[in-house]
Amino acid sequence: MSEINNVIEFRNAVKDYGDFRLDKITFAVPEGSVCGFIGQNGAGKTTTIAMLLDIIGRDSGEVLLFGEPVDGKHAHLREDVGVVFDEMGFHEFLTPKQINAILKNSYKNWSEETFFENLRKFSLPSNKKCGAFSRGMRMKLQIAAALSHNAKLLVMDEPTSGLDPIVRNEILQIFREFMTEENHTILLSSHITGDLEKIADEVVFIDGGKIVLAGNKDDILEKHALLKCSNEDAAVISESVTVYRQEGAYGAEILVNDADACRRLYPGMVMEPATLEEIMINYVNRAKSSPAG
Repeated sequence: MSEINNVIEFRNAVKDYGDFRLDKITFAVPEGSVCGFIGQNGAGKTTTIAMLLDIIGRDSGEVLLFGEPVDGKHAHLREDVGVVFDEMGFHEFLTPKQINAILKNSYKNWSEETFFENLRKFSLPSNKKCGAFSRGMRMKLQIAAALSHNAKLLVMDEPTSGLDPIVRNEILQIFREFMTEENHTILLSSHITGDLEKIADEVVFIDGGKIVLAGNKDDILEKHALLKCSNEDAAVISESVTVYRQEGAYGAEILVNDADACRRLYPGMVMEPATLEEIMINYVNRAKSSPAG
């Protein structure tokens, strides 16, 4: 057995809707890591998460959660998973106090003490209808609930979308505190790549229903770089290291996928680190410009 246990595993998972297809999705999320799941809207992030949570079935392939198959026969796995969606999953007429009364009958490991402590920590009123909450408060309420039944895995779909930078930072700090326990793991789907650069250990990038990149975040950032040069010099850059190139009146910018090789091959050219956002945009642009894209 491998020394690192994978909390999540997708093995060639397929879901075909006709007009959209999740195509042989394969990636793993190691225990004790924060995995950033990135991609533009419509790339397949939410569908992949729904498959993981057994909300939708798959046409072929395997999905494993805590080493067990996600197949509708292992409902107990949900006890160890806290889920936060971009839209609040609670009825707007309910108060947090009423939500507690419902959820304590839904989870075996539900802790009222932890839930109300989380409400206090997140400055959330317990008797106010959550329909009157701001978007940031709604996200914190979902997170408070997700953290109150001893979940080992948090699965979140765009939890920081539409929030101001202060609230986003508060939520990221909550995630950091959750990760202080060794067996805790987070799958965080987001198109706000700046947040993921701050917190993620692993990155999975999906585009058009296919996994484009998957692996250690620092390794991915280290391998990619933006090479800036004249249009004339751009002509000598090998296509084998080129992800996507843009040429304009003032020169060229090329995303390369082997920065070390480019430093050796083109020592006189300017090379800058690429952000996750720049990497994502360039791969998306490459797919759009390819004959099959």
